[in-house]
Amino acid sequence: MLRKIVSNEAVVGVVGLGYVGLPLSLAFSKKFHVIGYDMSPRVVDVLSKGRSTLLDIPDASLKQVIGKSFEPTLKPADLSQCDFIIICVPTPLKEDKEPDLSYIRNASMAVAQVLHKGQFVILESTSYPGTTRDVMIPILETTGLRAGVDFGVAFSPERIDPGNKRFTVETIPKIVGGVNESCTELAVTLYGQIIDKIVSVSNPETAEAAKMMENIFRNVNIALVNELSIIFSKMGIDTWEVIKAASTKPYGYMPFSPGPGVGGHCIPLDPYYMSYISKRYGFIPRFIELSGNINDFMRIYAVNLVEQGLRRVGRRLFRSEVAVLGLAYKGNIDDPRESPSIKVIEELTANGSIVRAYDPYINKVQVGDRLIESAPSLGKAINGADCALFMVDHDFFKNISLADYTGTMRSPVIVDCRNIFETHPDSIIYLGIGKPNRLAEIIESPIEADSPTEKWVTGLKTMD
Repeated sequence: MLRKIVSNEAVVGVVGLGYVGLPLSLAFSKKFHVIGYDMSPRVVDVLSKGRSTLLDIPDASLKQVIGKSFEPTLKPADLSQCDFIIICVPTPLKEDKEPDLSYIRNASMAVAQVLHKGQFVILESTSYPGTTRDVMIPILETTGLRAGVDFGVAFSPERIDPGNKRFTVETIPKIVGGVNESCTELAVTLYGQIIDKIVSVSNPETAEAAKMMENIFRNVNIALVNELSIIFSKMGIDTWEVIKAASTKPYGYMPFSPGPGVGGHCIPLDPYYMSYISKRYGFIPRFIELSGNINDFMRIYAVNLVEQGLRRVGRRLFRSEVAVLGLAYKGNIDDPRESPSIKVIEELTANGSIVRAYDPYINKVQVGDRLIESAPSLGKAINGADCALFMVDHDFFKNISLADYTGTMRSPVIVDCRNIFETHPDSIIYLGIGKPNRLAEIIESPIEADSPTEKWVTGLKTMD
């Protein structure tokens, strides 16, 4: 196996050609022959014709390898030709926020049908510590083969960041943990052919835990700044200015931005995966669960801002027309997975709002049992609307002038959830996450007479 890797003779199989599997396949296809298996006939058909299914990957990059070193297939039997099989399938949550490992199980069963002595299976799908050993390996060993003896096993967490031009598959350090030293060595050698830096750890559980830690770290800190943004807003303080000022400290601080919730495949899900396994070990992770609750609440907070803005022009959510601008989970990508916009649309609709949507990169999203289609243009989405709710900081939105659009609105209310607009026309009602609210929105508590706080509030009232 080492000889095959070093001589580029190894055949690499990738199960799942989505946001993780497709970039990984293209990276490996620069040095190895790659067989990419996906259950979707549409995905395989589009890729086979040299057309990309992801915004990050141009058609030209795909055409360089299709029919040469990259072979998409609908047949799991084709994986029998592979020396290494890498599983890159989704790991969503169920309705009760428990892990849904059905994709990993199904992929493992598909691999088990073709598994033979001498192959190597790597799991990249994000899951709680113990998934590789307790979920995947038992399925593979139904063949009678033994993991770490007859076939190799390792876990290497994906670190794909859609839309990130600076950090790619090849430049992001890769963590690898095998079930024994020889498995770790083989997996490290394989990934080392295409990735600049490899970080080996002692076992799959450590690699799985590292993935949990890095994403829960982000979720917790986003929750902290989200909560602070609400407090600062009520105090009349601009959170974005606070973040900018705090970021000047050269040590002990890392900036995070508030927003209408977290999206994507990792940050909103991983805390619940870790919570699930923690409880099975008899520990309730209160801090982790609280961060998830705070970030989930921010979607409701965004709707509350819409309601506040509409109230200022004498309207209610009921029967008001709201343009939800941005359907992706973050800026400049076409990925709507776990997008906060979906939950916001659900909440607005439940309150009787008439919702229209626009995203320059996404044509439609599924919201409950409804299909929400993007308007053909930003102008058509905003025209006649009572409120324009900016959910995503696409560069496309940053480069527009609000004055060019708000004149066509029925009641010009702007809610900016991503600090897209530093300036805005005085003729509109403008609210935003982390932005100072007008004094009328402050929930006041009793203040001691003649205190500095009282004088400050009195001064604000006079200015208002």
